[in-house]
Amino acid sequence: MGKNDQDARNARKQAILRKAQRRHSHFYERCAHWSFSRDGEATPIHWHRERWVLAGTALLLTALSGFAIPVWANAMHPATKPDVHQLLPLALPKAAPVIRAPDIEDWRVVRVQPGQRLSDIFQGQGLSMTDLQTVMDNASNTKSLHNIKPGQEFDFLLGRDGSLKGLRFDQDDSSRITMRFDGGKATVATQARDMDTREHVAHGVIDSSLFAAGSKAGMSNAMVLKLAELFKYDIDFVQDLREGDSFTVIYDDVYRDGAYLHEGDIVAAEFVNQGERYTAYRFKKADGSYGWFSEDGRPIQKSFLRIPVDFTRISSTFSAARFHPILGLMRAHKGIDYAAPTGTPIHAAGDGVIKFRGWMNGYGNFVVIQHNGTISTAYGHMSKFANERIGQHVSQGQVIGFVGMTGLATGPHLHYEFRVNNVQRDPQTVTLPKPEPLPAVQLARFRSQVVQPQLARLKSVDANVKLARAGSATRNDD
Repeated sequence: MGKNDQDARNARKQAILRKAQRRHSHFYERCAHWSFSRDGEATPIHWHRERWVLAGTALLLTALSGFAIPVWANAMHPATKPDVHQLLPLALPKAAPVIRAPDIEDWRVVRVQPGQRLSDIFQGQGLSMTDLQTVMDNASNTKSLHNIKPGQEFDFLLGRDGSLKGLRFDQDDSSRITMRFDGGKATVATQARDMDTREHVAHGVIDSSLFAAGSKAGMSNAMVLKLAELFKYDIDFVQDLREGDSFTVIYDDVYRDGAYLHEGDIVAAEFVNQGERYTAYRFKKADGSYGWFSEDGRPIQKSFLRIPVDFTRISSTFSAARFHPILGLMRAHKGIDYAAPTGTPIHAAGDGVIKFRGWMNGYGNFVVIQHNGTISTAYGHMSKFANERIGQHVSQGQVIGFVGMTGLATGPHLHYEFRVNNVQRDPQTVTLPKPEPLPAVQLARFRSQVVQPQLARLKSVDANVKLARAGSATRNDD
């Protein structure tokens, strides 16, 4: 039964094959010589032709698969749905009010030049004397406006029509005034400035002059003058200086709003002149004022100035017998002559009252000041007097006249006398009365709060200088 079925299936295959050959007889006739079998009678195709046919078929299948597979893969993806956007209403914040930037004020800065007055500056800005008077009327303190100095600044705010709208200026180092004008109304504001001081230490040795030594130590000429002013009662800086004299100074620099403003005051100083040591310490007294005192608490400002004028040389000393250059006679010279240019200011040697002011034979224009019951001073050969009158009180250092050559004089100079009970004494050698020291309570505070810490700093500077000199000497020996 199984065999018969197999035979039946073979017979059907043969019948299908013959039917296909009859239907496609034209193809078989054209390609009958193709054969993949070594059997048969037909001539086999050449090997290279068969190889090309197989290669072409493979390439064709590869190309079809490369095109068909991506298309099929895309067809398998589900269709994407477009995104749906929904618009929702949002509550917006209220718009902030528009803030307009303030108008920038155009302040004109004017720097005072030497010789200028405030009226000159106002006129230079096209302002009238009425404007200046308005400023004066509204200023609480007009001292800073009357006493302007070169380098001081004034800021002007002008309207479009050139009218004065505002003025700014420094009332002093620590406060600034701003004045504004609106029609007939004026407003004045005071601004406090941030002040600060920073200490400096300088040390110098005299080798040619005090100014040269100070400059080498980093001090300005103004600070050197302050140093000389402190010790002028004890040291004659024209005649007494010697090579090798030394000084140490602790002083302040003043800063305003973080910027350097100017040099301040000397805090402590030491000067060694011809082996003699002098000191000065700044101290705030009970009344709130400041003064400078020596280590023993006595004011360094003596009762009298040794020399009441800035001079170039001593033209004649105190003498019991001197040949008078004009009279041609031997006679006593009961004072000291200080040669100086005509017009050099003459200062009161001490506090007192003007006893005489006028012409005196031989002395020319002559002034006598009575200082106490026993001491008086006299000044001769003035070219002119200052504004003081007889009976008027004068303070030490106040200008009482100017150098000249009136009376019996061969050149411009000051003839200066120091009198005790109306007897002339040599101003260079007379023993001057010592000033009284600080009261006991203030003296104790002065020693503990000022002298001890500042003296330690001065000694530290001296020690460092000596150490540096020793090191320099050692290197030079090597």
